Amino acid sequence: MAPLRIGSRGSQLALWQANHIAASLRARGHEVEIEIIRTTGDVFTGVPLASVGAKGMFTKEIEEALAAGRVDLAVHSLKDLPTSLPAGFELAAVTQREPANDVLLSAKWAGIAALPAGALVGTSSLRRQAQLKALRPDLKIHPLRGNVDTRIRKLEAGGYDAIILAAAGLSRLGHSDLVREVIAPETICPAAGQGALGIEIRAGDLRLRECLEFLDDAEARAATACERALLKSLGGGCQVPIGAFAQMADGRLSLQAVVARPDGSRVLREAQSGEQPEALGTKVGALLLRKGADEILREVYGEGAAAQRTGAFAADEP
Repeated sequence: MAPLRIGSRGSQLALWQANHIAASLRARGHEVEIEIIRTTGDVFTGVPLASVGAKGMFTKEIEEALAAGRVDLAVHSLKDLPTSLPAGFELAAVTQREPANDVLLSAKWAGIAALPAGALVGTSSLRRQAQLKALRPDLKIHPLRGNVDTRIRKLEAGGYDAIILAAAGLSRLGHSDLVREVIAPETICPAAGQGALGIEIRAGDLRLRECLEFLDDAEARAATACERALLKSLGGGCQVPIGAFAQMADGRLSLQAVVARPDGSRVLREAQSGEQPEALGTKVGALLLRKGADEILREVYGEGAAAQRTGAFAADEP
């Protein structure tokens, strides 16, 4: 049998994720190879994510390799994967989810509340920036790109008083030494799909779908489907601060979501519960639109952009 070829970005975290899936497949007797693919998001590393503005900036080139048959499956951070997959692809599995929270790292300060006025916080995520500025308008937010190690080195060198990253990425790479606060979703709502991996294949590949079925986690798929439906209903991408966090309890999903101006001057929140993931996400999106989310979308994207509700993705930083 031919080896299964995994397409992955070349970052340390992406390769950890690809190797994690490869190990699970090898344990089931499959031969696996990993091909590193450079994406648009990897090329534009010197500018804030919101300045790039490309849909599928971390996935497009990998999907091209998948369509061409160079690879058989792609392992993505689910939050990077557009909510509407291009024709010819399907989401074969959503893995068991790591904690979706963001975390604050600092060499000096115990958490957000402990940061002094004027403290410099590093993040290139408008979602994090907006919610942090709403909470602490006195803080200074400065762009921070690069892989996890690079960001931590910049913090340790004194370039920042604190930085904010996803808990899942730090956990996967074993970098938890400087974590000072696990940030509650009520404080900074995570990106849709944060903490889960999405495995993408060519649509209709029944053999591969069957091979990957054991990796699909029903609870993670339901929660992230709910979050992604919310994101899709708002037409959100990397330039709009949107947070979504769903969790299952007693067979019902609860979803909390946020849409905010980048400067934090206006934050819209909504929370609902339900049993159908996509229906719940769409409902919460509609409620946010009634509250004025369209106004924020127009402000960030320009007039008419709020109606372009296709291909949305979280495209948030690690």
